[in-house]
This record gives sequence, structure tokens and C-alpha cells, in this order.
Amino acid sequence: MEIKKVGVVGAGTMGNGIAQVFAQSGFDVVLSDVTDAILDRAVALIGGSMDRMIKKEKMTAAQKDAALKHITKTTSLKAMADCDIIIEAIIEDFATKKKMFEELDRVAKACAILATNTSAISITKIAACTKRPTDVIGMHFMNPVPVMALVEIVRGIATSDEVYKATEDLAKKLGKTPVEVSDYPGFVANRLLMPMINEACYTLMEGVATREAIDTVMKLGMAHPMGPLQLADLIGLDICLSIMEVLHEGFSDSKYRPCPLLKKMVTAGYLGRKTKRGFYTYE
Repeated sequence: MEIKKVGVVGAGTMGNGIAQVFAQSGFDVVLSDVTDAILDRAVALIGGSMDRMIKKEKMTAAQKDAALKHITKTTSLKAMADCDIIIEAIIEDFATKKKMFEELDRVAKACAILATNTSAISITKIAACTKRPTDVIGMHFMNPVPVMALVEIVRGIATSDEVYKATEDLAKKLGKTPVEVSDYPGFVANRLLMPMINEACYTLMEGVATREAIDTVMKLGMAHPMGPLQLADLIGLDICLSIMEVLHEGFSDSKYRPCPLLKKMVTAGYLGRKTKRGFYTYE
């Protein structure tokens, strides 16, 4: 499978990061979202990210210009009809993804790979929404995509060896390190990370320590670059809760029960950095 043209559905934080790394690697990218305003903001964010790379001498201005020319914006999924792989990076909600993959199944050419950037939802379950489950795979990038080296490559029960190999090779062409993961709730990254964040929420709720103390223990005691509550704010508390709910439902194990404080904060709209308030407040 030779992949030259890439579709990215969803121009949010993950989608624009994915589009950026593909464009920087010389792939033609079709970036889709529901409005032109969202797409314009995404491309502006990509440009800003590249500007920071230029300041760090990791990219030249000429390379930035060349990369941006590889990105085409669209509000129509039909524009992805000739893409060799389409990567979905929309909201982490199965019902929404189901509708998206049903549409992508109709739009995409017969030999296209349909990938999802889901961080926890079953690839097998998503693949079952299509008539081509052998061509569906998980390609879970880490945030921020231009910086983080890891990509979890997740096989559904029907994913073909050919599709897996093509996706693995593609990740390597981006300069990423692919890791093969079986299709279980949370895969590896979030099965390990989210219970830690959830336990930090319980530790705060139970008054064991302050938010600052909890984060300091993990930073200085475990050499983590940031504390779990700071990280939760960066990821988004709604996303953390969604993943914990997937783990709890998928394993039917009380150890994955979402912390009541986490649920309460999401209900209040305190989602972290993106709403200027989470476990910490932001300007």
C-alpha cells in the first residue's frame, strides 16, 4: 500500500497536530471540519506551531511555507474520496464516531485505510460500523502531536496484516515510534495513565493533600514532567472522564469507577485549560 494523500477529519487539537506532522513530512493533507472558521483557526494554530519550531531552529521558514501548501481545507467529506488513508480525530463519543465511519465508508475509495485517533473506544466496535472492517485500524497519536514520538497502532479483531503494516510504516515515515497494541479498553497509554489521574482526584477529594502537594509528589518523587492534576487540566477533564467511563464499562471493574469529584467538575463546566478553569485556574 503506497500512501500519498491523507485525510484528517476533525481540526481540533489532535486533528490539526496530525495534519501538521503529515504536511511537514511531505504528504498532501485534506483537513476537514464543519465550518470554515474552525479550519482557518486550525491552520493558524499549525502556522504558530511551526513558527515556534523555526525559533528553535528545527524548521526553516521555507519548510514552513512548503508544508502549509500541502494542506487543503474542506467542509465536505466528499473531498476525501481519493485519499489513501483517512484519520478520524473528532469528539470521543461512540455514537458520533459511528455516524462518521458510516459516512467515511460511503465516501472513501475501496482501497483506503480508515483510521481512528480514538484514545479508548474499541476499534472492533468502530470497524463494525463499516462494510470494510479489515481496513479499519487505530492510529492513536499523543498530545501534542508534533512533539510526542509515540503512536499506538491498534488492531481491531478483523484488521488485516496488510493494513497494519502500511499504518506502522506510515508512522515511521512521520518520524514516530509505533507500538502495536491489542484492542482492549484504553489500549495501553490510557489504561495506565487515566487510573492514575482518577486516583489523584480521589486523593484530592478525600483531603489527603492539596492539589499542589499531589502534583509535587509525582513530579519530584516519580520524575514526572507534570503532576496528574496539571496533566488532567491539559488533557481536558471531560476527556479524562469519558475515558474512565469507557474503562469502567469495558472491564466492569470498580477500580475504574470515575471519581465523583471529576464528574462534578465536568458537570460544572470546569474542564481545564480550555475553559480557563479545572483543578487550577488559567488566564
